[in-house]
Amino acid sequence: MAHRDPPGIIAPHIPADAYRRAEATGQPVVFVIQDTTAASFPWQRLLLPFAIAGAAALGTWGVVAALCWLMDVASHTATVIAGAAGPVSAGGITLKLARSKGD
Repeated sequence: MAHRDPPGIIAPHIPADAYRRAEATGQPVVFVIQDTTAASFPWQRLLLPFAIAGAAALGTWGVVAALCWLMDVASHTATVIAGAAGPVSAGGITLKLARSKGD
């Protein structure tokens, strides 16, 4: 009897003597393959792109809100400074930055 290895690399974990004994006696060889793939849709594959897109959207809205707040504070500050400073003159030109309450 010639020595024969199992066909292909189907199950390298089966001992050679068990395969030869099954081949000699005619017993069937049963291969148990544990499948790790899920039958449902892999939601984890979509979770990362949606998380990144959501974080980018929230970050963008946060930057827009911060800029709006900063512009509001800057305009109020400029108005207060202009009201408190009174007329400003430079090189003989006088500018009245804000109207007084009596005008």
